[in-house]
Amino acid sequence: MADRVELVVLDGVAEVRLNRPEKLNALDFETFDLIVKAGHTLAAKEGLRAVVLSGNGRSFSVGIDLDALAQGGTKILSNLAARTHGDANLFQHVAMQWRELPVPVIAAIQGHALGGGMQLALGADIRIVAPDARLSIREIAWGLIPDMAGTVLLRQLVRTDVMRDLLFSGKIVSGEEALELGLATRMAADPLTAARELAQEIASSSPDAVKAAKRLANAATAGASDPDLLLAEAAEQQGLLASHNHREALLAYAEKRLPVYRD
Repeated sequence: MADRVELVVLDGVAEVRLNRPEKLNALDFETFDLIVKAGHTLAAKEGLRAVVLSGNGRSFSVGIDLDALAQGGTKILSNLAARTHGDANLFQHVAMQWRELPVPVIAAIQGHALGGGMQLALGADIRIVAPDARLSIREIAWGLIPDMAGTVLLRQLVRTDVMRDLLFSGKIVSGEEALELGLATRMAADPLTAARELAQEIASSSPDAVKAAKRLANAATAGASDPDLLLAEAAEQQGLLASHNHREALLAYAEKRLPVYRD
């Protein structure tokens, strides 16, 4: 992976790191392509358990590189309605691919997560933020609207009036405020360390069960009906139970990992 985006996989846990610290990890078109390449590489990776998404340096990402946009972005952005990546265009896929990845994705946010950087973080399943981080759906300040799946992802996290407030005002909120609003999952003084610890914890659990849980969570947030979600729960659980050769194996697992549930 080129220097703009670093990809490291160790013991089933991948780290995808934006690496333009001198630009506060601003997103130019090469970076977009490399983020998508990293996602596609991980989607095909056997044994993957969890992903940590972060930015090197002082900030997660300040969003679109306006200089790059001015120097040739107009042509690239001229046909955003084209569906080049399934239901999405390239820029929407940059964020949506993390929600679609079979394993949990954790974003570690320090410094800034603005505009496109915020939308990239919204694609993660979990966002761990520093208390003094600065987050914003910032596009309105530039006469634009969020176009990296921001509205699709945001509506799953916050009340509709909060979403409208964030979209209309472009206001910047702290990590603490983001937690209160639902933009962030939890706070940590060192988000990257906390994200790595959580990824390791997830990686220690049954990979089949974790993937099933993510499929169910995606179905729930996508608006599956109660009957469909109940059926999906039953199907996922049946598949997990069938994967054990003997009931004794499952009980032995419970004895080892969950003794509180045994008489």
